[in-house]
Amino acid sequence: MVVIQPKTSYARNGDVNIAHQVIGDGPLDLLFAPPFVSHLDLYWSMPETTAFFRRLASFSRLILFDKRGTGLSDPVAGVATLEERMQDLRAVLDAVGSQRAALFGLSEGGPMSLLFAATYPERTTALIMFGSFARFTPGPGYLWELHEPYDERRALWTDALENHWGEGRALGLFMPSIAGDPNVQRMLGMFERTAASPAMVRALDQFNTEIDVTHVLPAIDVPTLVLHRTGDFIPSDYGRFVAEHVPGARFVELEGSDHLPWLGNADVVVDEVEQFLTGARHAAEPHRVLATMLFTDIAGSTERAAQLGDDRWRALLDSHNELVRRRLATFPPARSAAPALSARTSARSASVCPPACTRASAS
Repeated sequence: MVVIQPKTSYARNGDVNIAHQVIGDGPLDLLFAPPFVSHLDLYWSMPETTAFFRRLASFSRLILFDKRGTGLSDPVAGVATLEERMQDLRAVLDAVGSQRAALFGLSEGGPMSLLFAATYPERTTALIMFGSFARFTPGPGYLWELHEPYDERRALWTDALENHWGEGRALGLFMPSIAGDPNVQRMLGMFERTAASPAMVRALDQFNTEIDVTHVLPAIDVPTLVLHRTGDFIPSDYGRFVAEHVPGARFVELEGSDHLPWLGNADVVVDEVEQFLTGARHAAEPHRVLATMLFTDIAGSTERAAQLGDDRWRALLDSHNELVRRRLATFPPARSAAPALSARTSARSASVCPPACTRASAS
């Protein structure tokens, strides 16, 4: 299927240009705050992200952007502060004519979304967090009991960033359901190399260890939904902590181990988001499947039936139908002529019917 991706435009915040795209024309604006790294063009080269974004856009006007220093946005010398990222987000909203929007904060996009919702409630209609956190590093009084598994995860992550960026190992840690495929790892490696430079990802990683917006959680006064998978690389207790400290927030723990929402039970994720934002769930559109119809007939069937008699003719039809059924079940649509030719060859060699009585054709 040919995917027509949205137009990429640029919002200006001072001297920095922020790449963004808009898809859908739903009654509410939904801004997707990206994770660690992103790339708007490459998103549309992957069927999982394409399907995920199109489902979100089925009930919203979905706004996507790349953080400064990553993807299609301007490269920058250093990592932006959360305050600078908030201003980038405001610039994107202004550029697309959005006065108020729901925010979907994925992973690293979550803390900035939390801070934005607390700072600009007049521009935030709702807040959704997925696989995210208010503070990345555990410490005394904050999820200290997670320190040991955190250290194990941290060691894997640091090695992937420091020694193997561009090989697909870093992003592969977050998608265990597909990361074992060498083709997937090559694709992830290309995504890593294109989305951000090694120096930028090291700076982003260092910045993430310093993020702490726990102090703003009680001040958030917009409807909030926190989604987290049970086996996420980032422990679900991080999401639970956010939900417990944002007034009225709802926490939903989902099955799965993929950190990215478009993998695994992606439809369940979108169902939760749609229910939260619109009050209703709508089933995903059924998949369209390319299929080939095989039509066969037996030449001179009326005369042949009279010659053979009922019993012999019934045996011939049973044999013919079974032959066609087997052939039809074992060929792909792109090879639609193959089963017809194969069926014709098999039928001619069948003892129940001599070559003169059988003809197979495909349409």
